[in-house]
Amino acid sequence: MTSVAGVRVWLVDRLEASGALTPDWRQAFLDVGRHLFLPDVFWASTGDGYERCDRAESPERWLELAYSDVAIVTQWDDGADSGQREPTSSVSMPTMVASMLRDLDVHEGHRIWEGGTGPGWNAGLLARRLGAHNVVTVELDPAVAAQAAANFRALDAVPTAVVGDAADGHLPGAPYDRGILTCSVREVPPAVIGQIRRQGALVLPFAPLFGGGAVARLTVADGTATGPFTGSSAFMRMRQQRYQAPPVDDYLPGDWPGDSEHEYTTLSPLDVVDDWLASFVVGLAVPDVYYRRSGGGDMTTLWLFDTGVTSWATVDFADGASRFEVRQSGPRRLWSEVEEVVRWWMKQGRPGFERFGLTVSGGEHRAWLDDPVNLLTSARG
Repeated sequence: MTSVAGVRVWLVDRLEASGALTPDWRQAFLDVGRHLFLPDVFWASTGDGYERCDRAESPERWLELAYSDVAIVTQWDDGADSGQREPTSSVSMPTMVASMLRDLDVHEGHRIWEGGTGPGWNAGLLARRLGAHNVVTVELDPAVAAQAAANFRALDAVPTAVVGDAADGHLPGAPYDRGILTCSVREVPPAVIGQIRRQGALVLPFAPLFGGGAVARLTVADGTATGPFTGSSAFMRMRQQRYQAPPVDDYLPGDWPGDSEHEYTTLSPLDVVDDWLASFVVGLAVPDVYYRRSGGGDMTTLWLFDTGVTSWATVDFADGASRFEVRQSGPRRLWSEVEEVVRWWMKQGRPGFERFGLTVSGGEHRAWLDDPVNLLTSARG
């Protein structure tokens, strides 16, 4: 029989060996067991889809997955059982939890705000490390918040848990020395920035509309937040920032191809959208463009749209082709914009996530390469 203590030490040792877990966090990870925040039935993201695991049926497998480096889904479809099967609450991969807490760079006496309590493991770790009185965590979903509150009862240090909108921060506890989001955003909430002390830090997963995602570590000063990305990430999006795309007919009244202009490209559309980093760079540079796919197998069509509902484009991918058919319509040439970004990124030597950064000021988001003065738009120009 596998022991909880044994698998907990096994996981912590591996997190520390990988560099994700720093020594100052080791005891908190040993004291605050991940299994305490998991329901009896969960779905583990194992790389081959989601593995359903029932503790009553497979207690050994349940414990093994609880202390594996995988994300575990605890709620689907906002709890509505709509049949869409979209994950809407989870316990993140231990590597991601540890690395984001490392990026947070907390010190004794720091006050912490967390947006997105989820099942509560991250908040429990923070409370164990810094003291429960120094941690405020906010969760929008009342059912998820209630489950987190029940989970917290197993802890000696229980953080202040609030049911509310993380986009609003939590003003009664402000100002905070550090802030952390456990859901991805494409727009950093201004209220959150305003509640972090000057020279405080805000760590969050940033996911542009187009695709990709990375963790940003932003330093706050006078209402502005700026800093680098620290590595790749994939998180559920903040509920209020999920994009509801208009119907295709709003872009293309009548039959395809409409009034589109016809051309070809040698850049495969799948080399853009199937590359997490390339998608991320496109999303940073062209934040108001998104895509959809149709078809599959030997033939895939990539559809591009702008949020202003003015322009669209399609690019056809066929196995074995060396050039790909493009159609573009509207005042913007969306595929041309995307291709320009990708060609620029390739010319720079395909820089990784850590060479990019983000500045947020007055609600405006500006992405940059290597230095805040080197904006992506000007770099491409």
